[in-house]
Amino acid sequence: MAMVTAKLSCSPATATLGRRPAPARRATVVRAYAGSYADELVSTAKTVASPGRGILAIDESNATCGKRLASINLDNTEVNRQAYRQLLLTTAGLGQYISGAIMFEETLYQSTTDGKTFVDCLKDQNIMPGIKVDKGLVPLPGSNNESWCQGLDGLASRCAEYYKQGARFAKWRTVVSIPCGPTALAVKEAAWGLARYAAIAQDNGLVPIVEPEILLDGDHGIERTLEVAEKVWSEVFFYLAENNVLFEGILLKPSMVTPGAEHKEKATAEAIAHNTLTMLKRRVPPAVPGIMFLSGGQSELEATMNLNAMNQSANPWHVSFSYARALQNSVLKTWQGRPENIEAAQQALLVRAKANSLAQLGSYTGEGESDEAKKGMFQKGYTY
Repeated sequence: MAMVTAKLSCSPATATLGRRPAPARRATVVRAYAGSYADELVSTAKTVASPGRGILAIDESNATCGKRLASINLDNTEVNRQAYRQLLLTTAGLGQYISGAIMFEETLYQSTTDGKTFVDCLKDQNIMPGIKVDKGLVPLPGSNNESWCQGLDGLASRCAEYYKQGARFAKWRTVVSIPCGPTALAVKEAAWGLARYAAIAQDNGLVPIVEPEILLDGDHGIERTLEVAEKVWSEVFFYLAENNVLFEGILLKPSMVTPGAEHKEKATAEAIAHNTLTMLKRRVPPAVPGIMFLSGGQSELEATMNLNAMNQSANPWHVSFSYARALQNSVLKTWQGRPENIEAAQQALLVRAKANSLAQLGSYTGEGESDEAKKGMFQKGYTY
């Protein structure tokens, strides 16, 4: 069994006059297990966290995908979902900017109308196939109207099947609400669930994306978000270590540290970058290869500008993106479900992917952005 070990030695207590010295405490050994997949996990994580590239998140549930399709007056059918995801995953040149794509289970097993699996479409562009493995949020009893994420039952067998189908990384999303507290119970439940999922995913060959999303809902200031984020990530890494998760074989998907969406003053990209990097440097070990931010309802432009601000100096980790709405909003509105618009919609995807690629490299300027890209996408009480 592959493992990474680190010894934490404790020196004996100093002897006091007339007393025997206290016996030395035995060294504590912390082990990170990843089964027989350790080397592959590290390689996969490094591939996803490669310069100038990030993740395209298209793992919306069928219900959420239906809401997206309804915005352009399309019915929520498997045929329409397949057509939209085919548009995204067959975009020529996408692999220059995208290193991984998170899919819903339905998509992982689908093919193009020509019979080529979506997994092979991704592999042909050196894009790692990923899979959403959680089973969604449900109310957390004993909390202040908070949620917990279900899906641990049967997770090992599901991960094994996803690996056989070609997936090489996984995602589990839970949420923390600042207006609801967050309570200590909700934070602990989120952290423990993420840690158990991460250990199970690694044991079955999938790099786990660890995502405790701190929701944008609320009128709190950026200082409060920073405080909560530090608490949440402290708990997450405590339980990741307790579950012997290999840090070199995980990826993080944090929220950016921003004010609540209803706060009276908006923060600058520089302030968001400063607070977010402060939190990460205080909580995230440099062994973690990649930080892949979620957009969380920011406008396409905001998500890109904030990412760019975080890459103006060197970081201990690859700092990049794992965006859904902030990559797809313009694409959907360009496509409108019409075959004659597919090429233009794919070009819109490349424009957004390239912009965020430049932001990952710290070279994005924001010039030439459309008014559509500047529109916020925050929805109060948003469900995924």
